[in-house]
Amino acid sequence: MSEIAPLLLAAYAGLGLVVGFVAGLLGVGGGLIIVPVLILLLHAQGLAAGIEPQVALGTSLASILFTSLSSVRAHHRRGAVEWPLVARIAPGILAGTFAGALLAARVPATLLKLFFVAFLFYAAIQMWLDFKPAPHRGLPGRAGTSLAGGIIGAVSSWVGIGGGTLSVPFMLWHNVPLHRAIATSAAIGFPIAVAGSVGYMLGGRDVAGLPPGSAGFIYLPALAGIVAGSVLTAPLGAATAHRLPVRPLKRVFALLLLALALRMAWTV
Repeated sequence: MSEIAPLLLAAYAGLGLVVGFVAGLLGVGGGLIIVPVLILLLHAQGLAAGIEPQVALGTSLASILFTSLSSVRAHHRRGAVEWPLVARIAPGILAGTFAGALLAARVPATLLKLFFVAFLFYAAIQMWLDFKPAPHRGLPGRAGTSLAGGIIGAVSSWVGIGGGTLSVPFMLWHNVPLHRAIATSAAIGFPIAVAGSVGYMLGGRDVAGLPPGSAGFIYLPALAGIVAGSVLTAPLGAATAHRLPVRPLKRVFALLLLALALRMAWTV
C-alpha cells in the first residue's frame, strides 16, 4: 500500500483539480463528478467493497465544508445572499441531510447507485436545457420552507452535493432573482455539508471494511487530495468563465454527466 500511496493521492488531487475548475467555470458543485469517479477509484483499488457509494458520498459532502466557504464569502461581499431565507430553510436542511446520511448507512449500495444515476440524468437534462422555472408565487411560510429544506437536504445527502441543483430552481420558482438564488444556494450548501459530514461519520463509525484513514464514511486521504486540488483550480475556472461562452460549456458538462450516468448504470 505504501508504494502506491503517492499515486493514489495524485489521483485524488487530479480529481480535485478537475472538480475545482468545473465548479469555478460553471458555478456547479463538484459532487456530481466526485461521487461517480471516487466510486470507480475505490473499486479499482479494492477498497470499501460493497460500501463504495457511502464512502464516496460522505467524502464528497465533507469536501464541500472547505470549498463552499470561499464562495459564500464572495457572494456575501456583494450583498447577494438572502440571509433571512437561509435562516428559515436551515433547520429543514440540517434535519433532512442528517437523517438522509444516517439512513444511507443502512441502505444497500445498489439502491444508492440507482438513485444517484437517476439524479445524474435529471441534472444532465436540466443543464442541457438550461432550465430556469418561471416565478409563480412568493416564498412559503416557515413550515413550508423548512419542509422544502428537508427534502433538498435529504436528496443532497444521497447524491453528495451542496443542493444547488435543487435549491436554485426552488428559489427561482418563488420569485427570488437568479443572482440572489445562486448566492443563497451557496450559503445553504454549508449546513448541508455540516449535517451530511456528521451523519456519514456517525453512520459509518461501526461499519466493517472501511479503508485505512477513514472517519466513518469519510475517506480522509481522498478528502485531502480533492480539497487541495480544487482550491488551486477554482479561481482559474472562474477567470476562464469570463472569457468563454457559458451556455455551450454547460452542454458539454451535461454530456459528461450523461456519460457518467450511463457508466454507473452499466456497472449496476
